[in-house]
Amino acid sequence: MLARPLQLGPVTLETNLLLAPIAGWCELAWRETCRSMGGVGLACTDLLSPQGLICGSEATADLARTSEFDQPIGMQLYGGDPQALADGARWCADHGATVVDINMGCPVDKVCKKEGGSQLMRSPELAQRIAQAVRQALPDSIPLTAKMRLGWTEADAERNCAGALAVSLARVGVCGITVHGRTTEQLFRGACRREGIRRVVEAVGEATGDAGAGGVPVIGNGDVRSAKDAVEMMQETGCAGVMIGRGSFARPWVFREAWEAQLALREGRTPEDREPSEDEKLDLVLAFFARLREYRSEAHAMHVIRQKISWLGKGINKSHCRSLKDTVRSAKTPGQVIEAVEAWRAGAPARA
Repeated sequence: MLARPLQLGPVTLETNLLLAPIAGWCELAWRETCRSMGGVGLACTDLLSPQGLICGSEATADLARTSEFDQPIGMQLYGGDPQALADGARWCADHGATVVDINMGCPVDKVCKKEGGSQLMRSPELAQRIAQAVRQALPDSIPLTAKMRLGWTEADAERNCAGALAVSLARVGVCGITVHGRTTEQLFRGACRREGIRRVVEAVGEATGDAGAGGVPVIGNGDVRSAKDAVEMMQETGCAGVMIGRGSFARPWVFREAWEAQLALREGRTPEDREPSEDEKLDLVLAFFARLREYRSEAHAMHVIRQKISWLGKGINKSHCRSLKDTVRSAKTPGQVIEAVEAWRAGAPARA
């Protein structure tokens, strides 16, 4: 499956690499920043509350905001009420969604307590009813996918309950399954278990056929921080695509690298090293900040850049950039953020 564009129902993506729906990260400014580096086949929104969409919540609408450049776009819904999710799916269809996804993998208490997220893995019948209701609410042109974990407990993972749930969802029209290789109880501790993802791939393949021949594709997720990780995920699990979340925080060009690595392997050549230059990385920080200011408020942009500069700074090549991070975090105005980045570029000491 290396270097094969991912097929989700009627939608063909340009690559088999997806930007994960990470809470607190995947607003429009970040999605566009990752897309600008290349290699992103599909980018997903943050988790969306269907009630927030229907009621016109400004915060939820901000998370769902998209643009002409931000295509194709997956909108991810969460919750445990089939009718509410069906209504939310209709909203997504009316507001530019290319793909609608149901979150069945979030381990956070506030999501699970609403019968959403990975709590649905403990109620597979409800999960199937939700998928069926959402599928019926969507036009045929918009594929429905689902994201899950290996299960709630270790025992669930051993029984391959994720494989069983994935097969049941495929039967009611879900045409793509993303699997994060940990249980809910693990949260983000321990290593992603690729053998668990492989078992889901095998179960879905047996039930629906090979993904390359029209079967439902399984997308692997977890601990992918480099092109090497993405290739190994596919080779070890047989998954048709890879979803990358935290691995993009310091290296949003990882999608481009991972796609080019797949192409090189398929063509029998050595991948080219296309690590961005120092200037390109600084330009990326400024472009992300500019998008934050364009799409939201300056106050929001300042809050986000102070939070994210520690991650973004990890990709910068100089021996360390603590002074840059400290100066951005202490900045009081957008101009001071820009000044800090340009001072670093020029080699001047950053002023805290």
